[in-house]
Amino acid sequence: RALTTGDKSLAQQVPPLDRDIDRKERDIENLCLRLLLHQQPVAGDLRRISAALKMITDMERIGDQAEDIAEIVSFLDGAAEHDDLLRQMAQAVIRMVTDSVDAYVKQDTNLAKRVIARDDQVDEYFSQVKRRLIGCIARDPENGESVLDLLMIAKYLERIGDHAVNIAEWVVYAITGLYKGEELK
Repeated sequence: RALTTGDKSLAQQVPPLDRDIDRKERDIENLCLRLLLHQQPVAGDLRRISAALKMITDMERIGDQAEDIAEIVSFLDGAAEHDDLLRQMAQAVIRMVTDSVDAYVKQDTNLAKRVIARDDQVDEYFSQVKRRLIGCIARDPENGESVLDLLMIAKYLERIGDHAVNIAEWVVYAITGLYKGEELK
């Protein structure tokens, strides 16, 4: 929201949230390790625990990249709030993250596969944003710094989409035992 509205006070609320995410990652990791050590899970339970360990790493990285976006937004002069293409990309990425988590909660492989398929759309948004921003620099080199900031935001969004795909792939693995390319698509 800070990105699409230009709300700098909202952007300043992100760093404490990232610290919460880091703490929760450690808590979940400790819980998973305790389960592995004390319960000695097998088959499906072991897959779910190992997938959870992988997913929390991606979730933590999403938090880091959201914090990076918020940092840029906090000193950007509202350039992103009027960028429809960047807004569409952000909304697509938010939906991917939300759906990947929902797929885990609901144990829904079809939803996870739809998240994986949407990565191409986000990659296309990134290519379009990049081409447009290169044109902006060519037309007006004076705005180069703010244009590069927008490009960094687009790259962070693209990476967040990749992390959502990773989470979705781990959801499929946790449920089916199949991972990356083993009949995922």
